[in-house]
Amino acid sequence: MNLFKLYRSIFVALCLALLSITGYAQSKDDVLAKINLANQYWQANNKPQVRAFWDHAAYHTGNMELYALTQDNIYLKYSEDWAEYNQWMGAKSTDKTKWKYKYGETDEYVLFGDWQICFQTYIDLYHIKPEAHKVARAKEVMEYEMSTPSNDYWWWADGLYMVMPVMTKLYKLTGNKQYSDKLYEYFTYANSIMYDKEEKLYYRDAKYVYPQHKSVNGKKDFWARGDGWVFAGLAKILKDLPANDPHRAEYVTKYKNMAKAIIKSQQAEGYWTRSILDAMHAPGPETSGTAFFTYGLLWGVNNGYLKERTYLPAAQKGWNYLTQTALQQDGKLGYVQPIGEKAIPGQVVDANSTANFGVGAFLLAGCEMYRYLSNNK
Repeated sequence: MNLFKLYRSIFVALCLALLSITGYAQSKDDVLAKINLANQYWQANNKPQVRAFWDHAAYHTGNMELYALTQDNIYLKYSEDWAEYNQWMGAKSTDKTKWKYKYGETDEYVLFGDWQICFQTYIDLYHIKPEAHKVARAKEVMEYEMSTPSNDYWWWADGLYMVMPVMTKLYKLTGNKQYSDKLYEYFTYANSIMYDKEEKLYYRDAKYVYPQHKSVNGKKDFWARGDGWVFAGLAKILKDLPANDPHRAEYVTKYKNMAKAIIKSQQAEGYWTRSILDAMHAPGPETSGTAFFTYGLLWGVNNGYLKERTYLPAAQKGWNYLTQTALQQDGKLGYVQPIGEKAIPGQVVDANSTANFGVGAFLLAGCEMYRYLSNNK
């Protein structure tokens, strides 16, 4: 064993010992039990026959990650049933002259990212059992989108999680380099309107850029879930993007800089407040942002992008909050801020506040924690 491996093993052992002393140590079996509990609770209480809009689709990104870990066919069938119900489509309009991409929940908004995140799961299902119809609509929609002169498709932070991984998954599937080229073009536009170069964080969209918008205490207002979407989205594209992609270094830099910024604002209890840099704007725990941050940090540690000694303690604290506070005994995941686009002062977020996308984020984080513990027995 070389010195690096020796020091690393000592560090890991000390971390686990400290967690054991504080009562928070969890084995990989404990972690698996908790993510299964949360997922089984969700599926027992929510049918898969729902629309393919972003919130449901975000849940399925977590469900498919857990299926990849467990090979549990019940989880697989749940996502298959959802995909079949939606005919392997997002928004269903077939008239390209009417396709739109600003906010909309009707079938004409085919080019709106909230209707495209479903393609992530369809592509994953295709790889399990390749059948052309599963990815036909994804290819049709994204190829049409890339043929247009517009580059402002990702005008809100959430869109980076919704669609960036679709681009890398389709690039990996088809070998069509236009996917990686347009990924960078659209990403560059998003950075131009909502990335804060000083804080290394993302505003939810251009409406929230400081000083045009401020928190109640006059600070920059970065919404936790919004930055969680971006951070997790960057992890997902790095997973699929070829090592020789000409822009890979820029994605890595954005990801690492976000990680550095994110851990600075973690609360002592392990969670992140809804407004990251102003804890008093909307105080108290919030699960969805915390889960996405925890997932992104653990993914970085597991894949060698983030230094373990710096980022593992923050990830462990995040996971402890998620399992000790957010996860209820029956499997319900609480403290998830409802659907929205900002941190809202006075909004009630408590143990009964749950949502599909929050469960999906929790599953992503749990799978990475399981992998970490599996690799560090």
